[in-house]
Amino acid sequence: MCPSEAGRHPAATFANRGGRQDVSSPRTRPPTSHPEVKGKLSEPKDVKVGVVGAGFMGTGIAECTAKAGYRTVVHEPDGGVLRRSEQRLLKSLERAADAGKIEGPAVADTFERIEYSARIDALGGCEVVLEAVSEDVDLKTSLFRSLEEIVPPDALLASNTSSIPIARLAAAVANRERVVGLHFFSPVPMMSLVEVVVAISSDERAVSQAHTFAESLGKTPIRTKDRSGFVVNMLLVPYLMAAVRMFEEGFASREDIDTAMKLGCGHPMGPLALCDLIGLDVLDSVCSSLFDEFKRPEYAPPPLLERMVIVGHTGRKAGRGFYEYD
Repeated sequence: MCPSEAGRHPAATFANRGGRQDVSSPRTRPPTSHPEVKGKLSEPKDVKVGVVGAGFMGTGIAECTAKAGYRTVVHEPDGGVLRRSEQRLLKSLERAADAGKIEGPAVADTFERIEYSARIDALGGCEVVLEAVSEDVDLKTSLFRSLEEIVPPDALLASNTSSIPIARLAAAVANRERVVGLHFFSPVPMMSLVEVVVAISSDERAVSQAHTFAESLGKTPIRTKDRSGFVVNMLLVPYLMAAVRMFEEGFASREDIDTAMKLGCGHPMGPLALCDLIGLDVLDSVCSSLFDEFKRPEYAPPPLLERMVIVGHTGRKAGRGFYEYD
């Protein structure tokens, strides 16, 4: 956060200010013809939030911050990815309006709070920055070094990593105590949990700010120590990989594996369908990180998973994973 606002959390400041459109990204004006329905948007806050990475997670995070009233900057160097993010976010908002989750006019209001930019310097002045780039430690550490040159010295820096130690990312910046993990779950607008990951270098002020920020988005934060997989993935990955191995060995069909867990355990989605939703490339990275740290066989990525990633069958986002998608 800005030095003049030391001690004030971003979630506590309000002002009626919208997002500024960046000339590097043409914007399609959203329709405003949705009927008036229940559900209101919070007042815009005098806080600028940055989201780095415009994939599925980054787009979902940006939707949540904008709906909560934050002026949001989405930075993505790839213009094509940036444009697809805009389109995906607009469709998500329209679905929410059609379902009665937000008022029709809130679609345009939320969209206007978001600035899309291919320039990283657009993040200047952000008091909170969340990175949601690929699970590549070199890419993330390079990004954090760049952010240190751009954002205020006491801005909260958060990573959405699924598995990379936060301490390793924090080591890339001088002011390490301001770096925490904020691990969201997909699809971000629908999933209420956020893991607040506390590195040994994170100070309590930053952790408290991250916790309050997550709550301001309507999320339920839980605190976890900084180790690979955190809470959810450390418990979830062995279950998912057991299903992959079962399918790989021909023990049961994909449909029967998923049906067994849905009807036998009451799960809303089977494990192989969930793998496709998460992304097989993401799971492969998480598995590798977990196995590197704990050396337990249940965390090792199965050969089938690795082969599917190699050929690009990474799940729903690719149109093909364990299942085929239109």
